[in-house]
Amino acid sequence: MTREDGRARRRGQGELEGQVLGALREADGPVTAAWVQERLGGDLAYTTVVTILTRLLAKDVVSRERHGRSFLWTPTADVARLAALRMRRLLDGERDREAVLASFVTALPPGDEQVLRTLLDIPGPDTGGTED
Repeated sequence: MTREDGRARRRGQGELEGQVLGALREADGPVTAAWVQERLGGDLAYTTVVTILTRLLAKDVVSRERHGRSFLWTPTADVARLAALRMRRLLDGERDREAVLASFVTALPPGDEQVLRTLLDIPGPDTGGTED
């Protein structure tokens, strides 16, 4: 990827992980890192693709199985789950979670705010309807 001035464009944080996960989700089944590399256009080094896949494995959004001397990779989550993990990691790094969440919610466009409100009205897995 290049900018208008011909220099390589720097990817945004997490962008490459999203691209790799997206490529895996387009596959018909488990695939090799070389397949992912080719699917992304081949401008990435093979070692970079393997590093990203390993990071995704640590985040539990892909799985791998040994196939000869290499691995076959399979997605276990979607790109939305990966984005949610990034958001959670950022939130966990802040001291005043309430202030961060309040600032986030107040900055949402009205449609997104309504989606969030609707989601918050859905009982979560920890709310079995009984009180302790």
